[in-house]
Amino acid sequence: MSTLSDPAGGTGGGVPGDAPRSAAEQARSRTFGPLYSHNARAVIARGLMATRSSNWLVMVSGFFEPVLFLISMGVGLGGLVGDVQGPDGTTISYAAYIAPALLAVSAMNGAVYDSTWNVFFKMNFAKLYQGMLYTSLGPLDVALGEIFLALLRGMLYATGFTAVMGVMGLITTAWAVLMIPASVLIAFGFASLGMGITSFLKTFQQMDWINFILLPMFLFSATFYPLSVYPQPIQWFIQAMPLWHGVELLRQISVGSFTVATPVHVGYYLVMTAAGMLLTTLRLRSLFLK
Repeated sequence: MSTLSDPAGGTGGGVPGDAPRSAAEQARSRTFGPLYSHNARAVIARGLMATRSSNWLVMVSGFFEPVLFLISMGVGLGGLVGDVQGPDGTTISYAAYIAPALLAVSAMNGAVYDSTWNVFFKMNFAKLYQGMLYTSLGPLDVALGEIFLALLRGMLYATGFTAVMGVMGLITTAWAVLMIPASVLIAFGFASLGMGITSFLKTFQQMDWINFILLPMFLFSATFYPLSVYPQPIQWFIQAMPLWHGVELLRQISVGSFTVATPVHVGYYLVMTAAGMLLTTLRLRSLFLK
């Protein structure tokens, strides 16, 4: 007896003339049930089309913020500060010291703004996710698609900023090329968690808390000066923040100096990514698949 394939990748399990299964039955028969239909590429394609038609200028403008900081702080203030001690103990210019940190900030900002304000509008005003989940797409498809778009933005920023570092003579080791995938890992952690947190926010006033949290991380995550300048209790608090791990990871890669702390920084973002993906998927399912 022949079987009939269905759009969800399963089989109809009946002979010609049998009533076709409903979308709900097809979703339950998938490996991940109604959570995942293996079609995140549809969400990605829609996002790329929207970016090309209306949002490309916003994406490009986000690249210049860390570059301007690097020029003003690294070159301007760096002329007053002089050389500083790098992660491996060698002396480097102040611009070379803050450049990896600004790259981490760039990856964070690109991922966060794409996965918070962008998602907030689509969820609460455009009602885009509701429409997506009325189709065969599952919450995990939507989460993966949106987070991939945020990662793409973070990767573009990281690649462009690394090129600027090369032009300014701030790259001294071949290990520095690893800053690009490391920046994507940082973006992945912030994007996945950011989208999950945004699902709880309902007003613009609540969204202001995102900037309220990002600004202290930017200023106090050893971005412009070493962690040792703070009292010990404040150091512990800073070391618990995600951006500090990104700053330290990229700073180590930039000079090719790896320690036992390097896998800790990587592991921090892997856990952060897994927790964010789980939170986002469960929240989308709770909100739109009741």
